[in-house]
Amino acid sequence: MAPPLTRPRPTLPHPFARRAVPLAHEVLEGSGARPPLVLLHGLFGSHSNFQSVAKAVARRSGSSKLLCLCPQPDLVERLISVDVSPSSTAAVSEFSAYISAMKSVNIPYGLPRSAARQLADDQLRPVVQMAQLRQFLLTNLVEVEGRYVWRVNLEAISHHFSDIMDFPVFHKPYPGPTLFLGGSNSPYISPKDYPEIQRLFPKADIQFIEGAGHIVHQDKFEEFITAILNFLPAPQSQGPGLP
Repeated sequence: MAPPLTRPRPTLPHPFARRAVPLAHEVLEGSGARPPLVLLHGLFGSHSNFQSVAKAVARRSGSSKLLCLCPQPDLVERLISVDVSPSSTAAVSEFSAYISAMKSVNIPYGLPRSAARQLADDQLRPVVQMAQLRQFLLTNLVEVEGRYVWRVNLEAISHHFSDIMDFPVFHKPYPGPTLFLGGSNSPYISPKDYPEIQRLFPKADIQFIEGAGHIVHQDKFEEFITAILNFLPAPQSQGPGLP
């Protein structure tokens, strides 16, 4: 008797497989004297947050391109981590309270944009006391058919907040030069993080900009730009006759 026919089992995707998603980005062209510089914004941010930084670095350093995404991380020659460490930041972050405050914002239908922003600012103030931070969060307030909504998915962020604030376990260190650039008034990089920083980034240098908080480039713009330029490699000299 012939054995029963069997169909090959379909190959299922790996449970951790993810479909590539095209990221919104902007490219600024420079003179080409240095390798491209990639800028990645953080939670509640957008590429507009680093516009002034990108333009200043392109103008002063000659980086050939400034991007907000990186398709191949293994091409990273050196790394700058701005006010964040390779550890869980849930204990020091106040973003959970900020998310709750953003959820509770209530703006009447049809209000003019300026009045809507002012009302949202007033409603956030009891929880988000720093005016500069409120303005940063308010960049996410957008008008859709007469109603003002948050363009970020607050429900999804709330649901996965612990994962967002956590840091994955890595065993292989990154071998390139790394700068951890923090604000002296921010708790996101502390001495307890130094052993893990040194384990994962053996060529790390840790610096703090005096008087800056978590949004370092807004608090101390010139000092921030100077620290970046000092860390970037020097422009490669081109010999005679080379294009």
